[in-house]
Amino acid sequence: MEERVRAEINSFVTGNPANRLAGGEGPYFDQPLIGFAGIDDPLFSAYKEIIGDFHLTPREIFSAAFGAEPAGGTVICWILPIAVAARKSNRDQAEYPSRQWSLTRTHGEALNGMLRRHLVDWLTAEGARALAPQYADTWRELPETPKGRASTWSERHAAYAAGLGTFSLNDGLITAKGIAHRCGSVVTDLVLPPSPRSDRGYADNCLYCREGSCGACIGRCPVGAISFAGHDKNRCCEYVYTTIPAAVAAEYAVTATGCGLCQTRVPCESGIPRGRR
Repeated sequence: MEERVRAEINSFVTGNPANRLAGGEGPYFDQPLIGFAGIDDPLFSAYKEIIGDFHLTPREIFSAAFGAEPAGGTVICWILPIAVAARKSNRDQAEYPSRQWSLTRTHGEALNGMLRRHLVDWLTAEGARALAPQYADTWRELPETPKGRASTWSERHAAYAAGLGTFSLNDGLITAKGIAHRCGSVVTDLVLPPSPRSDRGYADNCLYCREGSCGACIGRCPVGAISFAGHDKNRCCEYVYTTIPAAVAAEYAVTATGCGLCQTRVPCESGIPRGRR
């Protein structure tokens, strides 16, 4: 069943006409990375301390949606690596994201939403119960927390639990295909083998966190939201969700622009940097 789930996700993304930039400029996303975490993985309970007690566990989300406790289950996670055309177009940007990057943020994320809903429907047809936490009644965004802007479910933290990457100085998730990507997840009572996680630490893929070198993402941020002390989420979000859309959303004809400057023209853009390893 694990291979069938992987095949379903892969075929939906790679064969979907919605995964194409306008004008035949190539896909939004390359082939997905896919991982699995147990519904009761202790890391999800730990997130209540790491992120905040508002962050829900998969079991809490599932039980609220279906009114019953699952006997077991899985969090199915995926990474949609942003294709080279959008990444390349964003490398020379210094203030605002490129048009291709913003199209990927708007239309590529729409495809990601389609994938969430498709996988829920597919699992349901297979006899399992499933839901996308992003669309559950329990999901909400919290503009102010001790850690800054947050929500009741983090796709990046779910992907970390599923062994798909580790975190970085700028709070992104560095995967085997790099830091430029979109994440998604579905919670189900279908039991699948969990994917292994790196035992080297939560930020081992980041050169600065691992060995004190790099920091390229600091210079890529036009508003100084990244420093060697970490990531200022509030400053970042103000720029990404207010300043950039006001400047280029109408010109690009998109509803969401993204930014991605700290995810391009950096050593971790398309893979895990080797450093001194």
